[in-house]
Amino acid sequence: MNKKGRKVKEYIIIVIGLILYAVGYLFFWAPHQIVAGGITGVSLVLRDSFGIPFGISNTGINAFLIFIAMKFLGAHFGIKTIFATFLLSGLLAVLEPFATKPIVDDVILSLFLGGLFTGFGVGIVFSQGGSTGGTDIIAMILQKFFHIAIGRLSFYINMAIIGSAYLIYNSLEVIIYGMVAMGISSYFLDKHLQGNRQSSQITIISNKFTTIADKITSELGRGVTVYSGTGWYTRNERQILSVIAGKREEQRIIRIAIEEDPKAFISVSSVKTVYGEGFDSSGVF
Repeated sequence: MNKKGRKVKEYIIIVIGLILYAVGYLFFWAPHQIVAGGITGVSLVLRDSFGIPFGISNTGINAFLIFIAMKFLGAHFGIKTIFATFLLSGLLAVLEPFATKPIVDDVILSLFLGGLFTGFGVGIVFSQGGSTGGTDIIAMILQKFFHIAIGRLSFYINMAIIGSAYLIYNSLEVIIYGMVAMGISSYFLDKHLQGNRQSSQITIISNKFTTIADKITSELGRGVTVYSGTGWYTRNERQILSVIAGKREEQRIIRIAIEEDPKAFISVSSVKTVYGEGFDSSGVF
């Protein structure tokens, strides 16, 4: 498959992931007032408080966040993230009129099914190098200043959103359901990404190592180690790139390498724990 074909396939898969996420939130969680964090959770609270439709609030908040992200993170912030963020808002707007009743009346079963749909949906989007924006954007901006792991920042932000639901619904059950929903969704997200709290060590051998290293550094902000090696069969010296990154970034790094050099040799191995700059002190990415 050529480069254009791969791009089209990636965007189609992202659309499928976004549909799964929208269905999970609107048809399983929203009817039961389950606020599971994220900007979608904020939109749910705004809808039930002021009657603002999902699509409008989601679009407005994310547009503001993307504008701020471009200011602080640069224009290379990510076309796929922008595409996914606004498409998700559109899907929420289109599907919301049909989500007047829960598909499943049982709250516990709705928690599980909503987590299944949203977790796998977001996992699919991440696996194609995209993002649903929202709290991830906030976390990336804060990480630039406070050097705390993005995963941990996202957790704190989502917990604050879930906690704020008490002020609207005046119910501790809502907070408990929100925490459980977020946990289930994260579990299925991790399953899809093969444990996104682990990190990966990506080794790349390519004649275009300079271009690949520059692109990884500029687009992802990840450090790249370059060292020399000798292919014993050819007796030729080659430059080898080594990158340690989170599971969410793994596919993006591989894609960069393939786009720059389709003949690049790439190996990926899981890393249990990482300490140092760019990772938090406990080694959890």
